Amino acid sequence: MKKAFTLLEMLIVLGIIAVMLSILTVSYSTAQKKSRDAKRKGDVKAIENALEQYYSVCGYTYPTPNSSGSLTAPIGCVNAPNGFIPTIPVDPKSNAEYTFTSSGTDFSICANSIEMESPTGYCLNSQQ
Repeated sequence: MKKAFTLLEMLIVLGIIAVMLSILTVSYSTAQKKSRDAKRKGDVKAIENALEQYYSVCGYTYPTPNSSGSLTAPIGCVNAPNGFIPTIPVDPKSNAEYTFTSSGTDFSICANSIEMESPTGYCLNSQQ
């Protein structure tokens, strides 16, 4: 009598492997999205910190966006010529700039493509 696997046993093993691979793929995709969201939140927080430093050092006003509606790097003024943030971070997935609005007396900076937690985005406003 020969020892061998039956066709049914082989199909069951292949089915189990396929289910395990699909679970791993979904969890990897979720981890990627959470990682991008954490990077977006960190970027927006770093920009907010730079803007608050600008406010306190550069005459108690916030910078205004350029003609395209974005920030120009480095964020700095005469009192801080090297700037508070050397480059403005961009969205890790689309390489687009974060949404920035400012009137000089207040600002709002938003990451509109938060994938896991909030479909409306993640925004920080001036603290002054």
